[in-house]
Amino acid sequence: MSSVGAGRRVVVTGIGIVSSLGNDIQSFWDNILHSQCGIDRITAFDVTQYDCKIAAEVRNFDPTPALPSPKELRRTDRFVQLGVYAGWRALQDSGLDLEKVNRDEVGCFIGSGIGGLQTTEEQHNVLLAKGPGRLSPFMIPMLILNMASGMFSMYHRLRGPNVATCSACATSTHALGEAWRTIKMGDAQVIFAGGTEATIVPLGIGGFCAMRAMSTRNDDPKRSSRPFDKDRDGFVMGEGAGVIVLEELEHAKARGARIYAEMVGYGNTADANHITAPAPDGEGAARCMKMALRSAGLNPTDISYINAHGTSTPQGDICETLAIKSLFGDHARKLAVSSTKGATGHMLGAAGAVEMALCCKALETQIAPPTINLDNPDPQCDLDYIPHTARPMRIEAILNNSFGFGGHNATVAAKRFLG
Repeated sequence: MSSVGAGRRVVVTGIGIVSSLGNDIQSFWDNILHSQCGIDRITAFDVTQYDCKIAAEVRNFDPTPALPSPKELRRTDRFVQLGVYAGWRALQDSGLDLEKVNRDEVGCFIGSGIGGLQTTEEQHNVLLAKGPGRLSPFMIPMLILNMASGMFSMYHRLRGPNVATCSACATSTHALGEAWRTIKMGDAQVIFAGGTEATIVPLGIGGFCAMRAMSTRNDDPKRSSRPFDKDRDGFVMGEGAGVIVLEELEHAKARGARIYAEMVGYGNTADANHITAPAPDGEGAARCMKMALRSAGLNPTDISYINAHGTSTPQGDICETLAIKSLFGDHARKLAVSSTKGATGHMLGAAGAVEMALCCKALETQIAPPTINLDNPDPQCDLDYIPHTARPMRIEAILNNSFGFGGHNATVAAKRFLG
């Protein structure tokens, strides 16, 4: 199979994480490997009246090291602060000296599924209580979802391509894929790509409760998110951000960068089926994975591990399983597949990039992260989901899946970097 854009290779040289399980990649990775869970009772507001009272909150978060001045705290929504901090962590991790590169060739693709929901809610309360004259002049710039990407580029004077993707839970995987494509086309040397989300607010939790989409296992938070388990009863909200530094290979080698993995493919399809439900039998997801393999020049048998979207919803987990079996055939039984949302909750627009960080660490360390809380596998979810415990194994190539409301599907492919 011939690959797309073979002349320019794209590698991962930095990772930034903000999550309920750690605010740097090493802490986060260690907690994932030790099967820790970041889900607990919500502390951000009184949840007495809510059906779902649990989430994976980012606690004791101090964004100030990543902001140029304290006043920026008052001018930025929490989702921007999380995204900018993750980008700052990724920059540190990459070792990239921005004074020694052409900032016209450094871009930023940081998306969000929902954007500034906290600002929206707070300012609407001001409007009702005090009238339009008391609304903040910063309200619109604070809530629009492109501002994580915009503000990060301003803080670091990055003048290259700048895009904010928005495709619900596929947001940051689309950001990674479009950033990869942009570097392959020669329009940038480096792109900070990922997503950020901060929706653990009354309006966010209340809205998803109204959809009956979330788990109500309130008396057992650590075991509430149960991907592929027959007792799963919905997803659990998470918040945070993930930003990945994608870099053209020769540019990375010239500065002696540490390389986690090589990103080699991208798939992007639509179900065109339903506003929230996946296509029957996972047809759209299967096409998406197939597209990622084609663009990577890989065969299904080349894949060792899949980080599944696996949200712990009754229908979604079955459809993804069917999609994998449809595409991979007999090889599906030889794949290791896991969903890390049992540990992190579902971080919505940030999920794909956070999970890509885990894929990169899996390729680097040759350890696959586990699916926690998989006590009683659903008979319709009958693949090897790496239950409970991380697994040392040979991992040469991976797929990372993200599927969003609206029928958005995104898959990225990556390989172990061997030079």
